[in-house]
Amino acid sequence: MSEPRTPRRAGRPPPAQSGARRSGTQGSVAKGSAAKKSSPKKSTAKKPAAKKPAAKKPAGNKPAGSKPAGKAPARTSLARKATEERLARRRDAAPARDAPRSAAGKKAAATKAAARKTAARKAAPRKAGERPAPPRRVPARGAAPAVHDPDGVRLQRVLAAAGLGSRRACELLIDAGRVEVDGAVVVDQGLRVDPRRAVIHVDGMRIASAPDHVYLLLNKPVGVVSTMSDPEGRPTIADYVADREARLFHVGRLDADTEGLILLTNDGDLAHRLSHPSFGVVKTYLAEVTGPVARDTGRRLKAGVELEDGPVQVDSFRLVSTVGSRVLVEVSLHEGRKHIVRRLLAEVGHPVSRLVRTDIGPVSLGHLKPGKQRKLSQQEIGALYRAVGL
Repeated sequence: MSEPRTPRRAGRPPPAQSGARRSGTQGSVAKGSAAKKSSPKKSTAKKPAAKKPAAKKPAGNKPAGSKPAGKAPARTSLARKATEERLARRRDAAPARDAPRSAAGKKAAATKAAARKTAARKAAPRKAGERPAPPRRVPARGAAPAVHDPDGVRLQRVLAAAGLGSRRACELLIDAGRVEVDGAVVVDQGLRVDPRRAVIHVDGMRIASAPDHVYLLLNKPVGVVSTMSDPEGRPTIADYVADREARLFHVGRLDADTEGLILLTNDGDLAHRLSHPSFGVVKTYLAEVTGPVARDTGRRLKAGVELEDGPVQVDSFRLVSTVGSRVLVEVSLHEGRKHIVRRLLAEVGHPVSRLVRTDIGPVSLGHLKPGKQRKLSQQEIGALYRAVGL
């Protein structure tokens, strides 16, 4: 049997092991121990280096004359030196700023201020869903400046009266070069215009600047005649705008059995272009007809149908819904002849039992109830101007 191993003392490195196996006899043990005594080997294991205790920071406040360690003094001195140089430059430039400026200097200062405002507006974080402002437009080289009317109204006041915001907000629109007057981009404040004659665009959309112009949308009920007066005493659309001081006239007509959208305004140029078929303003109708509707009905209507007063074709046709034998279809066309939709659908075998006009160009009836009216927004008026090329 082999001898039991003696426990190793704590702190003493382990003895070097020989490559050969220990023999189980006492002689081999003695022989091995004698060999170890005759040629002792030093241990190659390295002792772990003792950690130096961390120096404790002195408690309490630092003495008045002590300096902080590291490179902090250099940074502090450099920052202080830069601040002193900047203040010195400001003191040197103060007399030049206080001196009266020339016209060119004032214009340059105004241009720099406008550039700073634009940069601040672009750097400001936008709200969720908010569109970025369009890029600033500048007048083209050699372009004629906007005509200044000394007896007119300030441009920012005209824009504010049109509902584009406060005067301060309208001044920012002018600074950004987003306003055009009679085709010329305005970049300077103080321009005066005649709101009745000036053609003003903001971001490419025309603004209704004339203060006496009225733009209304009416949902005409069934049984109302599309005239301002009727010798037979029937109800007219004039009954719904009798409280208006302005003399209004309707854009286009709807027969007494047709309900829906009709526009009322005193802007003669816009009304003429919206009514004339040559400008191609599309009107959309919902018609209730007797079904079923054949699949090739839309193709036939788009190809053109011959009526007694000439051919007519629709811009679009689609099937909206079907309930039993009653079918709801949507028809869009730019024709303005009398009873054109009813005659057109009857020609293809689907007489109309109910007809509602829902859209004129970019303006929609929405959820307005029959007999109710509302004012058009600036966006809707601008979209109508754009649709007719104004």
